[in-house]
Amino acid sequence: MGDRGHAHTGAAGRATAADRPSSVRNVVLVGPSGSGKTTLVEALAQTAGAVNRAGRVEDGATVSDYDEIEHRRQRSVQLSLVPVEWGGYRINLLDTPGYADFVGELRAGLRAADAALFVVSAAQEAQAVGDNARAAWEECAAVGMPRAVVVTHLDTARTPFDAMTRLCGEIFGGDDPDAVLPLYLPVHGPESADGHAPLIGLTGLLTERFLDYSSGERLERPPEEGRRDTLRKARDRLIEGIIAESEDETLMDRYLDGAPVDVATLLGDLERAVARGTFHPVLAAAPAAEGARQGVGSVELLELITGGLPAPPERPLPGVTPLHGAARPDLVCDPDGPLVAEVVKTATDPYVGRMSLVRVFSGTLRADETVQVLGRGLTGPGHAPLPFHEAEVRVGALSTPFGKQQRPRERCMAGDLVGVARLGGAETGDTLTDPALPLMLEPWTVPDPLLPLAVEAHGKADEDKLSQGLARLVAEDPTMRLEQNQDTHQVVLWCLGEAHQDVALDRLRNRYGVHVDAVPHRVAFRETFAAPSAGRGRHVKQSGGHGQYAVCEIEVEPLPPGSGIEFVNRVVGGAVPRPFVQSVEKGVRAQAARGVASGHPLVDVRITLRDGKAHSVDSSDAAFQTAGALALREAAAAARVQLLEPVAEVTVLVPDDYVGPVMSDLSGRRGRVVGTEQSGPGRTLVRAEVPELEIDRYAVDLRALTHGAGRFDRAYARHEPMPPHLAERLRDQRAGAPGDN
Repeated sequence: MGDRGHAHTGAAGRATAADRPSSVRNVVLVGPSGSGKTTLVEALAQTAGAVNRAGRVEDGATVSDYDEIEHRRQRSVQLSLVPVEWGGYRINLLDTPGYADFVGELRAGLRAADAALFVVSAAQEAQAVGDNARAAWEECAAVGMPRAVVVTHLDTARTPFDAMTRLCGEIFGGDDPDAVLPLYLPVHGPESADGHAPLIGLTGLLTERFLDYSSGERLERPPEEGRRDTLRKARDRLIEGIIAESEDETLMDRYLDGAPVDVATLLGDLERAVARGTFHPVLAAAPAAEGARQGVGSVELLELITGGLPAPPERPLPGVTPLHGAARPDLVCDPDGPLVAEVVKTATDPYVGRMSLVRVFSGTLRADETVQVLGRGLTGPGHAPLPFHEAEVRVGALSTPFGKQQRPRERCMAGDLVGVARLGGAETGDTLTDPALPLMLEPWTVPDPLLPLAVEAHGKADEDKLSQGLARLVAEDPTMRLEQNQDTHQVVLWCLGEAHQDVALDRLRNRYGVHVDAVPHRVAFRETFAAPSAGRGRHVKQSGGHGQYAVCEIEVEPLPPGSGIEFVNRVVGGAVPRPFVQSVEKGVRAQAARGVASGHPLVDVRITLRDGKAHSVDSSDAAFQTAGALALREAAAAARVQLLEPVAEVTVLVPDDYVGPVMSDLSGRRGRVVGTEQSGPGRTLVRAEVPELEIDRYAVDLRALTHGAGRFDRAYARHEPMPPHLAERLRDQRAGAPGDN
């Protein structure tokens, strides 16, 4: 780790990584939007010799070119891989978006990685850091990911480093703030005219050496005299924090008795505590200054990654299920073991077509070999599993993505990541396995998209490409869900937020050449009769030849919610011949599907055929269908028809501080709060029933209300009558603007 005093250089970073899983490190960078993750990746790549001083990879493309950027807001929107080599290790740096709309990319990065660098910015206000970082930290904790914390933007800090470490201890340490402590203290240069003090070096708390970057090179010096007292206090706290995590229960007693503890013992205990996820070291970093070769803290981070974060064999493998009666083997991260790999991301490359980013957990994946693809893709929590699919496919070319270049590879061993071209119909979350011993990995879950985006083809040319474009879009991003709504006849793309919607539209337009228009999303209303009614349908026409003759009389009465449409024949004496009774039923059911008042389907009524008349020559199936529809419309005109709106069961998980505002907001949406309960320390789960019309954009509104700290789920509960004044207003809107709710 950084305190071991290794003197790596850029040339060292170019050394060939040993071909074994223990020499691989898969590290995901996690943190709020704007914390500086992509800049940190570029700084690490530059220090490792993978990019030049301008931050450009050797083939001439910037590192961030591999990552799709929403240029209007300069926000990363997808997972990207930047592989580097350092001191004989292969390091796969996985840069994830920090914005909440792209949490699916974060979960893919967590699946592919064995450890995380959690990046926070000292340039952000302390409250903003807390609100934005907590959810991402909990994502890491949910999968047991070992984490170190990196503080960036210290040269323009609003929050000093010591305050940032205290804040991180409070937010991330839970009941034990001493589980989050710095390994180094930053050293700043003189303040500039604008009040900013550049970060020029770090002081190692264990080695008690000043690592000076002010010359553009990393030089070791003794610490400044004026900082020794601050250094000693921070060092004592760090040592006590490490010893508290030690498996040697006598070490604390010996330390308190004044016995010296050698640095090697402390580093060994620190590594084990980090791997267990019980201790999170804090480091500081800054990009290289103009003309400098190394950014402050980059060497220390690379040494922490290679010496202090776990290798793939040290992490448990995801659970597997054997298929077709096969025995369950004891899987380990062994290149010679049975092949078990997983598609963690699917993307479309403009030059090589569809690409799959694959993590190999066991065995070795080779180009041109035949593998079995198993899986159901990914689904959200609480949702029914997707249909199982399996197929044997031939593996295409293997490569390591870097910038705009794909570096060819012949094989990928257990513990490593690789890009695979043309994997047939493999979806994100699918398992690649040996056909002779099929094993399927347990997939991870993705959040349920809750913000609807209704789209229509912009022109005739787009109609032909729309279905294929949407299907490819959803295949690449499992956090999007495509719905062909049978009630509203809309094509709806469900997303996680507004930025997610923008990216979807941009990809459809620029990647797949499909231009669409976003239209108002319609809610699936229903209609029902509020009281019994009756109607008579008379369809009589004579225009030469066979005429049309059908008369029927019906009664309509409301039924309990959920009853649907019930049709009863009470005709006596054959007034309506039996074959035409079915025709009347077809007619009333067709009219019920079209609606009788506001164009929404009629439900929960019993329609009774009481009487009618037929003609021996002119009566027909079509005539009685028309008469049945006319009778139902007449019954509706004589009765009060209620508009039924869908109601959702909503659960909102928020910090305790936001419970009041959230409950007040739900009440303002005509919601009924049915209960609250504690859900972990400082969190409350609010349960409510809310009309779906009122929560169409709740995914956006809740995020604004809780500063990104709130989450919610929704599920259809039932349809219930809409207040008459709102129903009337809705009918007026529909009459004035067809297609609106």
